[in-house]
Amino acid sequence: MALDGLDPERVEEALEGLGAGAVTYSDAGDSPVLEPAPGETPLWPATLVTALFDDGLDEETLNAGLRAALELDELPAWRVETLADRAWEREWLRDFRAMRFGQRLWVCPTGSVVEEPDAVVLDMDPGLAFGTGTHATTALCLEWLDAACLDGRRVLDYGCGSGILAIAALLLGAGQAVATDIDAQALTAARANAARNHVAGRLGVVAPDELGDAAFDVVLANILAAPLAGLAPRLAGLTRGGGEIVLSGILASQADEIRAAYEPWFEIAPAVAREDWIMISGRRRED
Repeated sequence: MALDGLDPERVEEALEGLGAGAVTYSDAGDSPVLEPAPGETPLWPATLVTALFDDGLDEETLNAGLRAALELDELPAWRVETLADRAWEREWLRDFRAMRFGQRLWVCPTGSVVEEPDAVVLDMDPGLAFGTGTHATTALCLEWLDAACLDGRRVLDYGCGSGILAIAALLLGAGQAVATDIDAQALTAARANAARNHVAGRLGVVAPDELGDAAFDVVLANILAAPLAGLAPRLAGLTRGGGEIVLSGILASQADEIRAAYEPWFEIAPAVAREDWIMISGRRRED
């Protein structure tokens, strides 16, 4: 159903009150929301509401119930589709296949096989925490890791999401890594994914306030431009002299802002772009 200016919370409550097991929102046009402000969850100018009901739905009852709950004479454009029964626990993985980043690194879902003899395989299914390599910002960081010399180095994944960058670094030769995130769910996902890839013994998973003043050889932060700008002094302090920093989650239009925020501490390399996103890397000046 098209939202058409209706209060989304009221629509969601009405749908759930009529038995919806799930309610989701999607962009009905082509207006991506790329960087909302912290704490905001904006919807699109044209938003589509989708609700999932058990089989046997009475369409007339649903129509009448929604009109009554929303106090409308007529509903916005809507339709009902019947979904054939499937193995839904695997259906969501149908379009997620093994992906290569750089020369050696592959991210593979359960059941995928990589035949390349020198492949470094990271085993990961999509989950609730962000980061499987499908987004341009993550892909840029994974390709940087694949090309870097990581042997024995200590790596920090700041804003780790699924832990994909820290785990990839360990599989590519890093000696130790630490994954941190403000989201407790991300920390849980990072621990589980580290165990799945047999690197749990070399990965520390902590909240940001537990990092202390440790110094790392490589610091990766794939978040968004606003927090990256604010974190510049903190991330610089976590990077040892001569160490490297990798920053992603940045729109091309935000490159100058981020470069200016980090130049007091780092020699900044040319940005690398993919789609509308860029990655900025740099080397920490010696104190």
